[in-house]
Amino acid sequence: MKLLVGSDDGIFAPGIQTLANTLAIAGHDVTVVCPDRERSATGHGLTIHKPIRAELVDSVFDPKVRAWACSGTPSDCIKLALGALLDHSPDFVLSGINQGANLGTDVLYSGTVSAAMEGVLEGIPSLAFSLASFTYTNFEPGAQFALRLIQQLREQPLPELMLLNVNIPPVPADQMAGAIITRQGVRRYYDMFEKRIDPRGRVYYWLAGEVLEDCAPSQRTDVNASVMTDVQAIRDQCITITPLQCDLTYYSCLSKLQPWLENHLALAQPT
Repeated sequence: MKLLVGSDDGIFAPGIQTLANTLAIAGHDVTVVCPDRERSATGHGLTIHKPIRAELVDSVFDPKVRAWACSGTPSDCIKLALGALLDHSPDFVLSGINQGANLGTDVLYSGTVSAAMEGVLEGIPSLAFSLASFTYTNFEPGAQFALRLIQQLREQPLPELMLLNVNIPPVPADQMAGAIITRQGVRRYYDMFEKRIDPRGRVYYWLAGEVLEDCAPSQRTDVNASVMTDVQAIRDQCITITPLQCDLTYYSCLSKLQPWLENHLALAQPT
């Protein structure tokens, strides 16, 4: 299969190297296009006020991998690859393996997930992979799972276009409790802005804080509570697979908002 691989950790990150090399060694046609440096937590940002540069990179990946380092964001990389660098459309867009989890509401900030979502926006089934630790560095089990997953998806395609957000527990493969389908959980942070002074006496702030995992239940009434959240499942050492879409419409509230609009807001109605 033809596979496009991106990342937000940068071209030299071990996670993307492990993923791309594993896929290439298995016989897939792999192209890597990712930032030339770490671009974590950039969300779905695009570069529109300055040029985007891309250079071929040698001696970083397996010789069968064609790799580009891009000056832009993770989403820029996938957009550039699909629009300019590739001479064919890939069968899948993959992003990762990210160093650190992308669980719950992390997906709104994640450059890893956004790079994969760029593939979905172009009509290509896509997958985002993250290792749920900032210190554990064995990416091989995640890469092997990615290989098995795309092989299964080739034989049994997804029923609809979507993004599969995959998180890998930071344990050896024989300690994992299997893979399960999950729903997006709640993962919020206690934010702290540390105030500092630079050498010229100017004030700046450094964002820090702690994760408050699953700190609030879902407020949605259409959620199947029997489906475990990704945050819960990763604690149980499960590989989590969460289907995501780019449509953020709150569908279950559509019918509720019209009466609310008519009864409480004095706004002119279209004719």
